[in-house]
Amino acid sequence: MRKFKILPLLLLLLTLATSAAAQKKTQKTYIPWSNGKLVVSEEGRYLKHENGTPFFWLGETGWLLPERLNRDEAEYYLEQCKRRGYNVIQVQTLNNVPSMNIYGQYSMTDGYNFKNINQKGVYGYWDHMDYIIRTAAKKGLYIGMVCIWGSPVSHGEMNVDQAKAYGKFLAERYKDEPNIIWFIGGDICGDVKTAEWEALATSIKAIDKNHLMTFHPRGRTTSATWFNNAPWLDFNMFQSGHRRYGQRFGDGDYPIEENTEEDNWRFVERSMAMKPMKPVIDGEPIYEEIPHGLHDENELLWKDYDVRRYAYWSVFAGSFGHTYGHNSIMQFIKPGVGGAYGAKKPWYDALNDPGYNQMKYLKNLMLTFPFFERVPDQSVITGQNGERYDRAIATRGNDYLMVYNYTGRPMEVDFSKISGAKKNAWWYTTKDGKLEYIGEFDNGVHKFQHDSGYSSGNDHILIVVDSSKDYVKKDWTELPDQQGAGA
Repeated sequence: MRKFKILPLLLLLLTLATSAAAQKKTQKTYIPWSNGKLVVSEEGRYLKHENGTPFFWLGETGWLLPERLNRDEAEYYLEQCKRRGYNVIQVQTLNNVPSMNIYGQYSMTDGYNFKNINQKGVYGYWDHMDYIIRTAAKKGLYIGMVCIWGSPVSHGEMNVDQAKAYGKFLAERYKDEPNIIWFIGGDICGDVKTAEWEALATSIKAIDKNHLMTFHPRGRTTSATWFNNAPWLDFNMFQSGHRRYGQRFGDGDYPIEENTEEDNWRFVERSMAMKPMKPVIDGEPIYEEIPHGLHDENELLWKDYDVRRYAYWSVFAGSFGHTYGHNSIMQFIKPGVGGAYGAKKPWYDALNDPGYNQMKYLKNLMLTFPFFERVPDQSVITGQNGERYDRAIATRGNDYLMVYNYTGRPMEVDFSKISGAKKNAWWYTTKDGKLEYIGEFDNGVHKFQHDSGYSSGNDHILIVVDSSKDYVKKDWTELPDQQGAGA
């Protein structure tokens, strides 16, 4: 009889082993460039891989990573980014000239002459940069490399010849790494030191033709203003910045309309109206836990619901992705390492903040539906739309539509804008990714308001799908993780 008692134990062990194997399989790292290098899609709105796989950019801002984190810290940070679904980490390769990292190593030992930069037996500045890039690659993460921040260039610390030398060095060192995206500029207007930026960009592109390139501009500006026709600029980037409505600070030559500081969707529309049309992204929106307007520590702080609004407003307006940022994480605050903009929380504690953990729900949503046919379409919303926070924003494909509503204000939606005589509808909650089936509807205009009512930051998305399509199942309570989100 004893042999029969062993059977349940064996079955339990087999079940646990199978479960562990299945879990290990589901946690396999998604390597995006296994689908080929990144290219611009044919319609000019999005990025994709060479084999046609869509790439939805979900960026995380780690500006001072190369300077402030050691190897163990960098590996931990990149792992947490991977687990939260991020796929691009934006870093400042050089914040100063020269820059110094946590190991006391300088980025330049002989000015812009990099001939002897590798010293035998020394773990140098660029060795640490190599480690960060290759560790990110193992985790399926791209590194958005801001080659040099704008402030040292504006102060005359890189001339045209030095820019050419630096660009050649960067391109030769990293052209064969699969996970590089080049950023020219760095919080600077493109009409400041233009010749230097052009020299840096063209010297890199002359050697490295396999990686995409953009320009990171000053707040409230877009790269399209200066470089839309530049052959080296593959996609546009804007910085919507950190100011709230009406926070002009006495600026004289203001690049945007009065009292539109938070309307980042306007930058998308402005950039995509340019010819030729190029993909566009908000590379620096408001950061979670940073003061309104950035510099006054006594101001209110931007919260998770604010960063969600910026993300969905931008993507629904036509951006090919979005970049998130956190005040403590982007400058890697920790004991002994202070920071600016009132940041006091250690960066590793900030990894638990809600906004950082909610961005993956955006990526899951956008990759659930046919990707390249999606367009912004405000005609989906009928009647009187709201203004500012009350403004609903719509996007659609041929047989699905989505409307983002930040405040829960009642809205009227025209179901006839997509195919199908019958439509299924769901509410999608942006803070936790929960999905709630509403029901089946006939064509025509229908009025909706989420049951939770009206309040700022009570944001939800109405999803409507042709009933003949099965992109979303009626019994789903959340969307499947896409391309490594939540792995």
